[in-house]
Amino acid sequence: MKPVLLLNIVGLTPRQIGADTPNLRALAERGAFAPMSTVLPAVTCSAQATMLTGRLPGEHGVVGNGWFDRDYADLAFWRQSNRLVQGEKVYEAARRRDPAFTCAKLFWWWNMGAAVDWSITPRPYYPADGRKIPATYAWPADFGAGLEAALGRFPFFDFWGPKAGLPSSRWIADAAIRTLAEERPSLTMAYLPHLDYDHQRHGPRDPRSVQALRDVDAIFGDCLGAADSCGAAVIVVSEYGIMPVDRPVHVNRALREAGLLVARETPTGETLDVFGSRAFAVADHQVAHVYARDDGARAAAREVLEGLAGIERVLALDGKREHGLDHPRAGDLVAVAAPDSWFTYYYWLDESAEPDFARSVDIHRKPGYDPCEMFLDPALAFPKLRIARRLAQKFMGLRYLMDVIPVDASLVRGSHGRLPDDPQDGPVFISSLPFGGAGGPEPDGGVVPMCSVQERVLAALSR
Repeated sequence: MKPVLLLNIVGLTPRQIGADTPNLRALAERGAFAPMSTVLPAVTCSAQATMLTGRLPGEHGVVGNGWFDRDYADLAFWRQSNRLVQGEKVYEAARRRDPAFTCAKLFWWWNMGAAVDWSITPRPYYPADGRKIPATYAWPADFGAGLEAALGRFPFFDFWGPKAGLPSSRWIADAAIRTLAEERPSLTMAYLPHLDYDHQRHGPRDPRSVQALRDVDAIFGDCLGAADSCGAAVIVVSEYGIMPVDRPVHVNRALREAGLLVARETPTGETLDVFGSRAFAVADHQVAHVYARDDGARAAAREVLEGLAGIERVLALDGKREHGLDHPRAGDLVAVAAPDSWFTYYYWLDESAEPDFARSVDIHRKPGYDPCEMFLDPALAFPKLRIARRLAQKFMGLRYLMDVIPVDASLVRGSHGRLPDDPQDGPVFISSLPFGGAGGPEPDGGVVPMCSVQERVLAALSR
């Protein structure tokens, strides 16, 4: 097999390939370049599972970045087990075709337990005393240890949270370059995240977002040089494009006001009561899965959703089938936001009842995605002093709460999840290999199907 570097540059769109991205533009001119379709929901976990398997969410089962597990009656967000993705993944198909195939999977999701030779992904430690210790999980363990010995510790707080930004992409790119040179995998998969952050914070057209685009192009240039040096073909994909938004939709609050959602009072604020609720939403950017107890609750929830400003459509069974989202993990109803809107997870009606995790970076306890975790609360007069105080409590062995995140959803200026109105604002496919050959067939209608990525990668490996 011939080597391939598969780079996932999150948030990159065809419209952005131009003067601000000379390295990406040069690759597009050298090989193949086209808009790529995405899936509903157009979010990280669903899109990656589709590219890995060539299947839609209704088949591979990844209906979002998280969902409600009906058997456990629990919310499962940002899980990493590769077994949650149903279907043959690209690295499994490649090894079936050639037992000598090898793969390195660097920060792509669905990483843990993947049938690859080298992998690394964020995975903190959670000691019994309630602390969170930033770390990565790597397999083999000495692969991750070798990367951190050469590159320094992975900048965990630059991967997610108020500091999230360029250093995380830089470290992952350097890890990919080192892996290409030292391990020589057949397929090297790397995920560059930072473009996504400022696009969500400020909107895709903000000068800070444009600078993030220039920065990712420079990093890509280094990756391209390394790939060329070892004779690897390069394929660039993305998962979605980010569109400007200015209207948060508090779908769970609307369900609560209608008497469908129930919250439980606890010593640390209200929590969502999934057993007592007749209907509730798992919010995920511009898509929300709504789970209902019975037919009556589903009908009542649909009436609430259809009367809520900022919701473009509500999908029931036929709508889910039409969009390839008909899977038992999906909500009984799926709400899709209007282009300028997105869904919060907030369910409390009074500030005094907000849960203790609301103002913290806590991706597992919140019943939905929270982009406000990328901000420091502007209401804090001295946020860095607050952080320093909390860290001092941590180092002294005291319990602490890193409560520095805002609950002001109006701060968010970019989102994704719905299907783009224009393919130029959706994901992109760029390859050093031309269409009609090892780059795969010419795209029908000028748009590469996301479901074809697996076969295009396999074709590039077999060139």
